[in-house]
Amino acid sequence: MAKKRNKWIKKFNLKKVFVKKGRLQVGRVLIVLCLLLLGVSRVSDLLHYQPSQSVDVSKLPMNKLTKQQFIQRIAPEAQDIQTQTGIRASISIAQAGLESDWGKSTLAYKYNNFFGVKASSGMQSIDLSTSEYIDNKWVQVKAPFRVYSSWQASMEDHADLLLKGTTDNPNRYARVVSGSNVEESAQALVDGGYATDPDYAVKLIDIIKTYNLTQYDH
Repeated sequence: MAKKRNKWIKKFNLKKVFVKKGRLQVGRVLIVLCLLLLGVSRVSDLLHYQPSQSVDVSKLPMNKLTKQQFIQRIAPEAQDIQTQTGIRASISIAQAGLESDWGKSTLAYKYNNFFGVKASSGMQSIDLSTSEYIDNKWVQVKAPFRVYSSWQASMEDHADLLLKGTTDNPNRYARVVSGSNVEESAQALVDGGYATDPDYAVKLIDIIKTYNLTQYDH
């Protein structure tokens, strides 16, 4: 066996592989070098490999979340509110997403107002430009908006508004709570004057269906 191995080694001459008729076979040298580099790179990758870690959504800023992460973040709070008030979690989540541009609006990420709630006299507020649908057209207006200490406080105040209505009409949003389905609840927001957008209910329902938000209702 040893004799055969020695015979094979003698037969395999590196010089013959890389030198032919006195000329260096550059192409073959480059191929070997590339293979060596690939091997070294692969070994390095294996040595430095670390399993990917799941993102802790609770530690990300609200304006850095994807839409799905945004839903995951606020869903538990929305469900707690439903337990306490009867307001569907799907409606709360859809409104928060629509009104805050999924946490990315200035009003949301700077002032924790996720529902576009306006401020009354004496409340902590910030004046910001907003789009309103007036006289069959969209216009830009400045309005005072509530400022909250946290997004949770914004959700709680929103629920309080839907439950208690406004000073001039305590039952303004009563049908949002009593509606027999999400379509009725969404339309009740429009009928109560929550938003001037004529397509507001349609947009809410589209969000609810797209992200299957009724799975959070109970």
